[in-house]
Amino acid sequence: MREEQEFIDDLYARVDALRGDTEAGVTDALAQGNTPMQARLERDILVAERSGLLAALNAVDGSLCFGRIDLTSGTTHHIGRIGLRTDDADRTPVLIDWRADVARPFYLATGHTPLGLRRRRHISTQGRRVTALHDEILDLGDATRTGYEDPTGDAVLLAALDSARTGRMGDIVQTIQAEQDEIIRAPHRGVLVVEGGPGTGKTAVALHRAAYLLYEHRELLAKRAVLIVGPNPAFLGYIGEVLPSLGETGVLLATVGELYPGVRATAADTPEAAAVKGRAEMADVLAAVVRDRQCLPDPVLTVEHDREVLMLDDGLVNVARERTRATGLPHNVAREYFEGHVLNTLTELYAERVGTDPYDGSSLLDPSDLTQIRDELAENPAVWSAIDQLWPVLSPQRLVADFLAAPEDHLDDADAAAVRRPVTRAWTVADVPLLDEAAELLGEDDRAARDRAERERSAQVAYAQGVLDVSYASRTYEFEDKEEDDPEGSEVLSAHDIIDAERFAERHEEADHRSAAERAAADRTWAFGHIIVDEAQELSPMAWRLLMRRSPTRSMTLVGDPVQTAEAAGVGSWEAILEPYVQDRWEHARLGVNYRTPAEIMEVAAAVVRAAHPGFEPPGSVRSTGVRPWARATDDLPGAVAKAVEELTPAEGRLAVIAPRALHRRLAARLDGVTAGAEPDLTRTVVLLDPRQSKGLEFDSVLVVEPAAYGTSDLYVALTRATQRLGVVHTGDLPPALAGALAQR
Repeated sequence: MREEQEFIDDLYARVDALRGDTEAGVTDALAQGNTPMQARLERDILVAERSGLLAALNAVDGSLCFGRIDLTSGTTHHIGRIGLRTDDADRTPVLIDWRADVARPFYLATGHTPLGLRRRRHISTQGRRVTALHDEILDLGDATRTGYEDPTGDAVLLAALDSARTGRMGDIVQTIQAEQDEIIRAPHRGVLVVEGGPGTGKTAVALHRAAYLLYEHRELLAKRAVLIVGPNPAFLGYIGEVLPSLGETGVLLATVGELYPGVRATAADTPEAAAVKGRAEMADVLAAVVRDRQCLPDPVLTVEHDREVLMLDDGLVNVARERTRATGLPHNVAREYFEGHVLNTLTELYAERVGTDPYDGSSLLDPSDLTQIRDELAENPAVWSAIDQLWPVLSPQRLVADFLAAPEDHLDDADAAAVRRPVTRAWTVADVPLLDEAAELLGEDDRAARDRAERERSAQVAYAQGVLDVSYASRTYEFEDKEEDDPEGSEVLSAHDIIDAERFAERHEEADHRSAAERAAADRTWAFGHIIVDEAQELSPMAWRLLMRRSPTRSMTLVGDPVQTAEAAGVGSWEAILEPYVQDRWEHARLGVNYRTPAEIMEVAAAVVRAAHPGFEPPGSVRSTGVRPWARATDDLPGAVAKAVEELTPAEGRLAVIAPRALHRRLAARLDGVTAGAEPDLTRTVVLLDPRQSKGLEFDSVLVVEPAAYGTSDLYVALTRATQRLGVVHTGDLPPALAGALAQR
């Protein structure tokens, strides 16, 4: 203990010194104030790099080192959340990053396969104080098998599983198991599906895989960023501290509803509406909606130009429309071609009116006359008004809003009734993939932006040229003054000798110093280096189309459990999700050990699923608490819930009350300090959730209210959130499978 404490003290002295140097470097850089552009660029890069290092150092403080491995060769390595080196010439490692290859035996070595280890030591700390050591002697021939040996090797794992919850997920870096390590370190290529039942640690594995990939492929992923997609905001808040605790702060966490820049999904769909919007066929529906906005005159559209009335009939416009569609370009991008076709058509119509010989019908106009006519037509507001009617510039928001306000032209009556809503209504999560699809179909006509940028660029170049001209003139005057003193003329280089105006202007352009994650969040077309999707079975086909656009390399880790599929739009099948995009070119890994849910609770949850799927086999639980789940019938639901909350609330840790959303207002009124909402505060001692909000979360105790109101998947999720105790309160009859498995109180 004393030796390890001395090592930890030295380690934190090193960290404190490094933090101090980093803070000083950032402060000094920011104090430079107004500096030349090149110096400012270097300053901003330095600040960004050192700020990232400072964030990593602050995030791991208090839990920096957690293990040590002693090799049979006599070498010793300490293992930690980040790597640290000394300042000597060899940059000697003093703490090994848990992701390094040399650290892997810490997770994989066994007495049967020691991987060159004599001893594995788990170091438990509280802040900067060593509180316990757990040793496993792996070299069974070692005569020094004494001290803090833990024969089972499970003490640290079980202590972590039994510890009180805080409302935030913690990392598992100290207790990664062999099957988890294999998935975390799987090669960075293609699609990896990680399937596991409740409590198997699949979310933690996915997050640690993100940290590992960022360590192994830093140069690539630092530029392209890693995206982690979660099922709801509460879940993202729950997992938000895991990656920073591992020294990684540049990952983008988002729900599907947050993946369209400028749009925040705040409204909720009915299950029927979400199912309709999520169908793959909606891509074809939206394509048809766009085509319908590419109009034909009914039957003629007139354009007045220079006292002549030109008539665009449906036949002429249809030729222009079909030629434009043949380009295959998105609607707004293709409009430039439609404009050209219409202008050409109007030019021909006008030329026939004013430039035809009345005697023989020949044209009196030469090509220059036709060009002039076309240019004049292009300045006529009536022409652009006609083009706007026939091929309008569309925004994704307007297109989708108009479609949902009047969907009957493209959907059958039942589906139209499910999705119909006013134009002014807020967006839902299921709307975001529709917006993204519409954006793909429409594209962006960036001609105006490009013209504006070119004008600004020209102005900058002109200004730079002026500066160089002044520099040249100054040198000329200076040379004439010195010519008499230096007859042979010393050659003096000036700015205009070594740089031209364009390159000089480039030096004054502002660079974008946002992190890759920040830039990705603002860019709908961003291609991520890797995407991790949790609760992947819940996403709709339209949501998968959105995500696959964000991953053109198909580098993805998908995490989920088809048995827990609850969303009406959820695909629920890995084959159905992936076949349209990668066929059968994906790998499947399964986690089969339940670390979270005690055996007593898992038996109850498994009975519910077996009632619908007789062959179901749950993941095996590694521990038992000896406490049986119970059920209580009542005529006073709010009162019974309040009483049960008093019984179940742990002295330390968290309690979740999981109830149908319709009951939340009544229950919250009886529970002191408990509120309900879309983004609950999971750090409170008691939190009120519906089953969908509880996905991926865990609590010390759980109270399930009115289980008969849930579907099988929702009930299975609700029953498997507890790490210690489970209770059920109900007014009507329990589902038969649940009634047979619970003890009645």
